[in-house]
Amino acid sequence: MRAAAATVSLAVSVALIVATSACDQGGSESPKTHYGDCEISGRYGEFHLSPMTAGALTVKTTLPAPGWWNGDTPDSIKSGYEYCMAANIAYRSGLDRVKVENAPFPEVVSGKTKDFDLALAQITITPERSKVAEFSPPYLSSTLGVLIRDGEKINEDNIRDVRIGVAEGTTGQEFVEKRLKPTKPVTSFPNDPDMVTALEEGRIDAVVHDTTILLAYPQKREGKVRLVGQYKTDQGYGALYPKGSVNKDELDRIIRQLIDDGTLTKLSAVYLGSAFGQDPAKIPYFTVNDGS
Repeated sequence: MRAAAATVSLAVSVALIVATSACDQGGSESPKTHYGDCEISGRYGEFHLSPMTAGALTVKTTLPAPGWWNGDTPDSIKSGYEYCMAANIAYRSGLDRVKVENAPFPEVVSGKTKDFDLALAQITITPERSKVAEFSPPYLSSTLGVLIRDGEKINEDNIRDVRIGVAEGTTGQEFVEKRLKPTKPVTSFPNDPDMVTALEEGRIDAVVHDTTILLAYPQKREGKVRLVGQYKTDQGYGALYPKGSVNKDELDRIIRQLIDDGTLTKLSAVYLGSAFGQDPAKIPYFTVNDGS
């Protein structure tokens, strides 16, 4: 569901690695490695991957993505939910750094990008995407939020009659075009900041995009915009792997462990909770007025 597409693909190593001898939580003697500002846990080297780059976990994402990847460029990122998720995967795999590559979202989900271990970019698992890539178990459920200018009166009854902006190549775009079927043309945007700016400037009237992404904007834009509702999708975010990845089974095991031991719940509280500024569970749910 996630869009935000940077137009240039960059690849840099972004983790400052400091190794000293220490005992990990599993009690074994292993290097104590720091990945940016992330707190890591588990057993160093418990799992074994065949990475694209020796000693590194290569991760594709799409920037900017505040809360998920805190920084606008790969070399500036030191924290965030998905960055620290990648750091924990690298640590438990015995890899001493995270190599971040920035790529346009449509390229990532269409299988056009190569030479990476996994992609973490708030990617909704869909049957269409599964034809060209592999997916992990879902690590976070997703809904579609409705962002409008503060003071406007847009709701589930009249949203079809306003100008809606969507993120290019996302399931949000598909939802608006195929389910909402608005009476006015839908405008797609290559990245999230441009889309929200268009909303503020009055070029569109509403944005329909991932709730977990839009939650950051009322705070960030100082009350100029607000979230008024969200649509349930019964979908979730998954890590995307290249088709036929030899690491899929091992990466799946690591991600399940991160879910089961509470690591991802903790990352959500630390990074998404502070970015959101409000509880997504308290945002009203909209329905599509077609009997669904």
